[in-house]
Amino acid sequence: MKKVLIANRGEIAMRIIRACKDYGLASVAVYADADAGALFVRHADEAYALNGATARDTYLDIDKLVAIAKRSGADAVHPGYGFLSERAEFAQAVIDAGLIWIGPDPDVIEALGDKLEARRIAQRVGAPLVAGSEGAISNAAEALAFARRFGLPIAIKAAHGGGGRGLKIARHLDEVEELFESATREAVTAFGRGECYIEQFLDRPRHIEAQVLADRLGNVVVAGTRDCSLQRRNQKLVEEAPAPFLSPEQREKIETAARDICAQARYTGAGTVEFLLSANGVISFLEVNTRLQVEHPVTEETTGLDLVIEQFRIAEGLPLSITRTPEPRGHSMEFRINIEDPGRGFLPSAGDITRFSPPSGPGIRLDSGIETGSTIPPMFDSLAAKLIVSGATREQVIARARRALGEFHIDGVPSVLPFHRAVLDHTDFSGPDFQVHTRWIETDFGGAIESMARPAATGQTGMLRGKVELDGKLVEVGIADTFLALLGGRSPAPAMAEIEAAATDGIAAPLTGTLVHWNIADGDFVEAGTVVAVMEAMKMETSITAPFGGRVMIIAEAGSYQPAGAMLARIKSGISDAGGKM
Repeated sequence: MKKVLIANRGEIAMRIIRACKDYGLASVAVYADADAGALFVRHADEAYALNGATARDTYLDIDKLVAIAKRSGADAVHPGYGFLSERAEFAQAVIDAGLIWIGPDPDVIEALGDKLEARRIAQRVGAPLVAGSEGAISNAAEALAFARRFGLPIAIKAAHGGGGRGLKIARHLDEVEELFESATREAVTAFGRGECYIEQFLDRPRHIEAQVLADRLGNVVVAGTRDCSLQRRNQKLVEEAPAPFLSPEQREKIETAARDICAQARYTGAGTVEFLLSANGVISFLEVNTRLQVEHPVTEETTGLDLVIEQFRIAEGLPLSITRTPEPRGHSMEFRINIEDPGRGFLPSAGDITRFSPPSGPGIRLDSGIETGSTIPPMFDSLAAKLIVSGATREQVIARARRALGEFHIDGVPSVLPFHRAVLDHTDFSGPDFQVHTRWIETDFGGAIESMARPAATGQTGMLRGKVELDGKLVEVGIADTFLALLGGRSPAPAMAEIEAAATDGIAAPLTGTLVHWNIADGDFVEAGTVVAVMEAMKMETSITAPFGGRVMIIAEAGSYQPAGAMLARIKSGISDAGGKM
């Protein structure tokens, strides 16, 4: 390999660019309109526009990505994580174009990416499993029937997804059907396919995973374990390695199952096998992520491996750098720095970073895709950076993490930094008896975190494109519409205060994103707190509730893009469902 196209964005694109430099490879970045000024675009050796605003038109467009790879002279493609990283058709398209795919073979991605087939593989090697549906569930009624047969809670999962997208946990019968529909919508948005299946959900479980490396010479090695139990909306917030508070028997059972599943599937590359561990010690296989994980740095810090360079070596046909599971070198934690407001239920946000002041010192590593002056666009994932803290023991890591998070400051947009600081002071997490589970934030945390100042509404960034002649050659150029707006003497987006003031008699968008659908019809009467609509932003759905009762007059159309604070509907209060006075 000589030149790698990185089919991704943000901090993972930066991570791969740095590995390319360390390994002596040239890097090629691709970018959506909103990412034209991003950090990863400037650091790559070359960068090419994807000529689009949405994920579907850019980072999910296989034809565009392969065409740019060939145009740039890249001989390999690294997908990062998310987007197309677990899409077999993308891997096949890269290979068919005569390029090196840095990841597992397409048929392996297909087999393990199909969660139902992954369960069958796990069954063949004797991995621990809970009861699940025999195949994909075709409708909400079937989901309800499964819940009645096997009991609650149940997990509704995207059959062709991962990373918590398209995953819903139903704990009451009256929510099964709606959660099934929601999981299907999220799966279509994130993965392009909506099939879902169901399995029993272990209540209050820990989330344990094993990092696997497998080369093309038949070597399969587990590089270590991680605990990723601290989650919100089934998305991880804090991860650590090695997974603490496991018995030797539990660790051996997890590592053996992970190794056997990957060997059975003829896996190659870096991958992660995930498990749930119940409070009473029951272990159940969850899924295989056929890619690099967001939390891979904690394994790197405790093993001394560079997992991205291991991916390069495997893609080139070289043997693994290790032949057996290494003894961990101390302990490491990763804190995901998401642009979300924990005081408003981890509501994702968008806007400009006016100050980005990260920590430093012993044991501190920062993987970041932003800096002061960066813009967080509303149409992509809320993850902006990762703080990785390492030390000799878990106790030392917690002490260093408190110091580092105290030094860390982000202004201009809300972030999860206040939540991370609160978690480190909670005995359930930092005490000798680890009590954190995958729903701990919703059920046990109880920490009141003050809502953060909301940034000014950001309009959807677009580009005005055209062709100009430079030195006798016709080239395409693009100018951001926000720049054109400023040239025209107008603000690119209305002030948040003005929008909120205008929405006091109705329902305002709590975030910038797409209004997926209305749960009500125009003219319906609702009570305060009724869920009336669903918005999607940064790959997550958010329910919209009525702030007070009355008859709803819908303004915004389903499927439309809405800035934070925009008026979605007006509510005529004091009118009952029958049309009379309340």
